[in-house]
Amino acid sequence: MHNVVISGTGLYTPANSISNEELVQSFNTYVAQFNADNAEAIERGEVEALTESNAAFIEKASGIKSRFVMDKDGILDPQRMTPRLPERSNDEWSVLCEMAVGAAKQALERAGRTAADIDGVIVACSNLQRPYPAIAIEVQEALGIEGFGFDMNVACSSATFGIQAAANSVQLGQARAILMVNPEVCTGHLNFRDRDSHFIFGDAATAVIIERADQATSPYQFDVVSTKLLTKFSNNIRNNYGFLNRAAEEGIGTRDKLFVQEGRKVFRDVCPMVAELIGAHLAENQLNVGEVKRFWLHQANLSMNQLIVRKLLGREATEEEAPVILDRYANTSSAGSVISFHMYQDDLPSGSVAVLSSFGAGYSIGSVILRKR
Repeated sequence: MHNVVISGTGLYTPANSISNEELVQSFNTYVAQFNADNAEAIERGEVEALTESNAAFIEKASGIKSRFVMDKDGILDPQRMTPRLPERSNDEWSVLCEMAVGAAKQALERAGRTAADIDGVIVACSNLQRPYPAIAIEVQEALGIEGFGFDMNVACSSATFGIQAAANSVQLGQARAILMVNPEVCTGHLNFRDRDSHFIFGDAATAVIIERADQATSPYQFDVVSTKLLTKFSNNIRNNYGFLNRAAEEGIGTRDKLFVQEGRKVFRDVCPMVAELIGAHLAENQLNVGEVKRFWLHQANLSMNQLIVRKLLGREATEEEAPVILDRYANTSSAGSVISFHMYQDDLPSGSVAVLSSFGAGYSIGSVILRKR
């Protein structure tokens, strides 16, 4: 059994950003047109009039101020309101591969590694753009990595579950080092015509290098002290899009083929589960919550993160203790906690204990206890 470290992280950020104000202007234009087009049916009570959104509501409800996106024009076009990402030929790298490679190169650089040092690739994300061949094998080919690759999906917890899978492989001697990447085009499964959720997601990709501690040379090392995972089935966050849709024509294009959630139920259910899991995980490793210098939490909703840390610490956390990237990136699903980790790690002194945690659809919760070398 080998000790394992995270030796490098990487981030790919799309070039385009959409502010709340821009998103609201597009949405409200759509609402006005819809209500005008359906005025008579609305008057008869046959169709429900749509309600406008506003930037203040979005920030208050979520803490989000803007989001990075792979395509801006398609999302903001009131006649389209979905990203425009043209299909690529099979001879071109896919969108997810391109994003993953961008993040991976940065992670490799920080780890002081090349493709020759990596034995496996895991692509862990909420939405894969195709069933096969695996995006991970494509990333492996694009980077020139020898070994194996596979895809996995545990929604917003994909990164922490991916870290555990990678750590297990390295601990058992099945690989010297694993590249775990999280390419998330969340805007592709978001209904931008739904007032309650049109602001939630953004796009990004993250990467993590997990390797044997005795071989690591990076100045950015964190011991993987322990990992703990939990799943509990719930329909409160769901997306029914899949290849079987074509076998039931009556469901094609219905609302549930995009992201849907019961937000209040998710808040009520998930927050105590996450706090309980992290607290128990720390106790199992003879660690007190007060010893944790930083919480890199899933970036879905600011109030959720504040409540989770408050339950753990018994007080409000400072932004240094629980850094926020949600305001700039919005919810990037599995990438969110790793973005926070990537951006807010270098200032921690050696020996610092920290927790990387994700939570989301499933329900799924992951906790990774790290100690800076």
